[in-house]
Amino acid sequence: MAVLGFASGLPFALTAFTLRTWFSFDHLALGITGLTANISLAYILKFLWAPVFDERRAPFAWLGRRRGWLLPVQLALALAIAGLGLSDPAARVGVTLALGALVAFLSASQDVLIDAWRIESFDATEQGAALACYVWGYRIALLLSGAGVIALSATTGWHEAYLLMSLCILIGPVATLLAGEPPPPGPSPKLSFAARVLAPARDFLRRQGAWLVLAYVVLFRLGEALGGVMLAPYYHYLGYNRAAIAIANGPYSLAATLAGAAFGGYLVAKLGTRRALLCTGLIQTVSLLLYPVLGLFPGHPALLVVIAMTEAFVETFAYAAFLSYLSGLCSKEYTAAQYALLSSLSPLALHTVGGLSGYMAAAMGFIPFYMFAALAAVPAMVVMVIILRKEESSAF
Repeated sequence: MAVLGFASGLPFALTAFTLRTWFSFDHLALGITGLTANISLAYILKFLWAPVFDERRAPFAWLGRRRGWLLPVQLALALAIAGLGLSDPAARVGVTLALGALVAFLSASQDVLIDAWRIESFDATEQGAALACYVWGYRIALLLSGAGVIALSATTGWHEAYLLMSLCILIGPVATLLAGEPPPPGPSPKLSFAARVLAPARDFLRRQGAWLVLAYVVLFRLGEALGGVMLAPYYHYLGYNRAAIAIANGPYSLAATLAGAAFGGYLVAKLGTRRALLCTGLIQTVSLLLYPVLGLFPGHPALLVVIAMTEAFVETFAYAAFLSYLSGLCSKEYTAAQYALLSSLSPLALHTVGGLSGYMAAAMGFIPFYMFAALAAVPAMVVMVIILRKEESSAF
């Protein structure tokens, strides 16, 4: 599970922060850099094609139902990362964006298959340990494909650093070949799209205040969606080199991330999920205001590390509270389907509105833009206040 978690986490940064850093150092326009947020829509929409892996015969059927799909997807993913690494965004940015979208699609498909393999391979009592191993592998991969690639590119260049990642991800197919195939399930009825997706959605929407809750879920990451996408070009604009960016987003941020997850769990237990989310929303707004402060001290490496750690801590503990909230929204009859749909909606702002962030930053300037991004986190807090008031008045 740790190795499969590593294979799952490695592609994510390669199409997000790392790719945006590459674009920034190749002096691409901010608008084009912001569009990289849209190429990861596959992570939101993966529930649409996930049933194919249940219902269609695997290409490598000799490996079994799960591994027979997982191995060809992983091999295709390695080739797609290599293709992305060989592309030249300065000359043909459309090709680079298309290859990035292909990497995201194959990566999202790999995630679906690894989740299916995990659920079918481990008993309920072992799922927690399996997920813990998965998360550690995932986080290590994010460190390597994020800070590691950025630091390495300063010596080898972007093409070589990406090609190395296409080799590193081949550890995933090795794990797939060594893993056992879970026993096939018994015959199950063929369910229509409506039965699989629309019935859980209808069940949720029948609740009083459902649309208000959905508005909160979509707005929760709006500030982060705008501000986070522009971090790589902002760092470059302020004069930070690749080594400084890699250090700020390396082990220090990883430690802050782990601490943030623990603090998020504590805050939920202490205050309750909804009030914890109000607190996290306020702290998120304040943390986004640190980026205009960074603009007042350009090129200061220690300040960059402190702010990057703060952002990693705040983002993680806010997300821990948010995931607890999503879990509590699901009915027992449709737990898996409703959680999948809600968790797909939560990054919607990041992969849609986030794509416009580059054009906004170019028009406004970075410091006003980050002040606006901080204000964009306020609507979610207003919606949560309304939800709390309705619950307290027993009208929700």
